[in-house]
Amino acid sequence: MREVLIKILLAPLLLLQGLYVRRITPKLPEPSGERSGVSGNGPHMRLLVLGDSAAAGVGVPEQAQALTGQLVANLAQDYRVSWKLLAQSGLDTAQVMARVESTATEPFDAVLVSVGVNDVTGGLSAQDWAIAMHRLLDLLLWKYGARHVLLAPVPPMHLFPALPQPLRWYLGRRAKQFNLALAQLARSRMDCRLQQSNLSVRDGMLAADGFHPGASVYTQWADDSAATLRSFFTDPVSLGGRVVAAPPAA
Repeated sequence: MREVLIKILLAPLLLLQGLYVRRITPKLPEPSGERSGVSGNGPHMRLLVLGDSAAAGVGVPEQAQALTGQLVANLAQDYRVSWKLLAQSGLDTAQVMARVESTATEPFDAVLVSVGVNDVTGGLSAQDWAIAMHRLLDLLLWKYGARHVLLAPVPPMHLFPALPQPLRWYLGRRAKQFNLALAQLARSRMDCRLQQSNLSVRDGMLAADGFHPGASVYTQWADDSAATLRSFFTDPVSLGGRVVAAPPAA
């Protein structure tokens, strides 16, 4: 009820501010560079990075500076990493699922998922997003046999300088609700884990648009993710033998 009341009272202003932000915020390109490859030596790890603009690396010019490039470089110190990046700016969770469904079936040991910002800005409720994420996780298990899924939390949108008040407060509030729903989902399943990070978004650490990560944020994100992925492979947790026999309903 409170959420509905807030939307009713602030709707005209939030709409105007949203349109204003879309008009003045520079649209940064996705970084150049390879989106698949094999790196390193050691035990074999098959890794997929999946999601939206942050997963795609928007905010830096080269994939080597982005999440995937830095994550693979970190893991390649100890593993032979066969990796793939499947991400695109502007995708919400339903669109990410559609992209997964359209790809060829292949095995991945681990999948890092970064999605949710476009669902926050698109008006989807946290409850409906959690349902969509549950379906995405089932799809990843069925399509790729993903043994481990690492879920990136929705970033702290209340700290994004590109967003004026009260839009920043409102989207930040929704992002926190989404993360509470994501944490509950992660606790209810054995095949995923919510990444625990305190990513810095201080002045100068975001990209020029004031919305996407800069190289130093990607470094911290990649380091935290690499540590969690290593824990999966050095101290594996049983997935309980769960098998999905058919793709989940959309």
